[in-house]
Amino acid sequence: MRLSIFEYGEPILRAKGKRIDKVDDRIRKLASNMLETMQAVNGVGLAAQQVGEAIQLTVLDVSPVEDRPSTMTFNGEHVDPKAKMPLVLINPRITLGAETEVGSEGCLSFPDITGDIERAESVIVHAETLENEKIEIEATGLLARAIQHEIDHLNGILFVDRMNSATKVSLASRLKRLQKETKRGRAKDRRVVVDQSAL
Repeated sequence: MRLSIFEYGEPILRAKGKRIDKVDDRIRKLASNMLETMQAVNGVGLAAQQVGEAIQLTVLDVSPVEDRPSTMTFNGEHVDPKAKMPLVLINPRITLGAETEVGSEGCLSFPDITGDIERAESVIVHAETLENEKIEIEATGLLARAIQHEIDHLNGILFVDRMNSATKVSLASRLKRLQKETKRGRAKDRRVVVDQSAL
């Protein structure tokens, strides 16, 4: 089932996700719905906060992107990243490599807004799966960037927070407009709920 993606201005995007202590049917269903939602809008990552759940759960799939390659080591074994996609990461913990690079990013919670963000070139992630397995992933390229972006979401950090001041200034009016539209949408949703409760 496709879920609504929360956009900039929604308070939950600033919420730090709670640790998931037990993977149950609700978590499995949420992960499945998140994957369906992400793929339907051609995203490469989606965090639980973006669909209204402040928990430590994110999904990723960089396989459709041909022009931004990635490398991946999965539990110590070098693998083709496409063979391991999509990924569902629960309670991920990240270690950043020392070298950084600047690259273009977008975000499903910021329609039509992109910016250059400095990120670590490589990452190591420890996480759990839907099958309660502990995994270790080392990644570079787009996968490393996507993992950093999504784990930021799980901690209430948005990609605009990582932009340099010149980029923030250039995007200020668009970001304000998006916040206003989000607020208007919330007010409209509340009116619909009130109208329906009067029936």
